[in-house]
Amino acid sequence: MRNRTRAGAVVLTGLCLALGCGSPAFSQTVQKGEGMSKHATGTFEVKLSPQATAEKVEGLGRMSIDKQFHGDLEATSQGEMLTAGTVEKGSAGYVAIEWVSGSLHGRTGTFALQHTGTMNRGVPSLSVTVVPDSGTGQLAGLSGTLKIIIADGKHSYDFDYAIAGAP
Repeated sequence: MRNRTRAGAVVLTGLCLALGCGSPAFSQTVQKGEGMSKHATGTFEVKLSPQATAEKVEGLGRMSIDKQFHGDLEATSQGEMLTAGTVEKGSAGYVAIEWVSGSLHGRTGTFALQHTGTMNRGVPSLSVTVVPDSGTGQLAGLSGTLKIIIADGKHSYDFDYAIAGAP
């Protein structure tokens, strides 16, 4: 029973990190890259589903990610998240990769987003960046950082980006 309780806590921890629990308007610190000239905003819905891990390791969790973006980015994404819970309440970490497919300001293609999140005794830190050279189609050459904002239970994004060679 202890492992089942621990697994539930890990899933909850991952969910909280992904959704910004603990703060009514969580947003992560983002480093703007050089040459970021475009800006996209909008909303999104996310569904996280617990998955089995390859090994039975206490504190380790895994989830699938399914998102629908609206606004300047009209897209869907699928991804995977790994979480690590600790015995210290309010401390945990997660990493995730998601593939995004759709259009960004009318340009169609796909690209990957990489998430790195930590919660240090209740203080969140999150970085979401475009994986270099992951853009395809009209999004080839895409780079940037995405900020996740959660306010009043609603999710939105703020995306600073550039496309190499694009006007």
